[in-house]
Amino acid sequence: MWSAQDVARDQVRRQANGLDMAAVAEKVAEAAVRERETVEQLRRGGSFSEFEADPERPAAVWAARHVEWQRVRDLMARAGWGEYEPERDTQGSKWAQEREERRDGALAARAAFEARRREEADELRAELWLSAAPSRLVRAAADRAGLMPAQVLAQLAERVVVGEDGTVSVPPFTPSR
Repeated sequence: MWSAQDVARDQVRRQANGLDMAAVAEKVAEAAVRERETVEQLRRGGSFSEFEADPERPAAVWAARHVEWQRVRDLMARAGWGEYEPERDTQGSKWAQEREERRDGALAARAAFEARRREEADELRAELWLSAAPSRLVRAAADRAGLMPAQVLAQLAERVVVGEDGTVSVPPFTPSR
């Protein structure tokens, strides 16, 4: 759901909160080392984790973290901040808001998908083969109502009544749109 830049920006924003310039400079240096290490490990074909689906992802995240730590360092130097405060970082705040909006959209889409799946679990899809006589009756009723035969059968099924003794019946009705 999140790109390497999104992950890096989120992590740096949280970790940098309250850090002074010297601590941020250390984070820049650490990120540079980790970026080199992950790129080298990737070149050697080494695995970062057995659970990592994309072997290039950790290297991309460390590269993005390095860039983000540099951005925070440069912002603090330009603005003359003694320590980093995420709320004062307008660009970082904008990116955080965009991430939250994407996250909320993804969660809403997932919830809608799950709701459709639950609904579909209650649905019954069937292929029905009728002999000639009942088939002609259903087709005639469908033609009179201007419907497809499957629509008449669906309306028929919606009106099924099951008696206490297990008998199945359908009260008389006229198929309609």
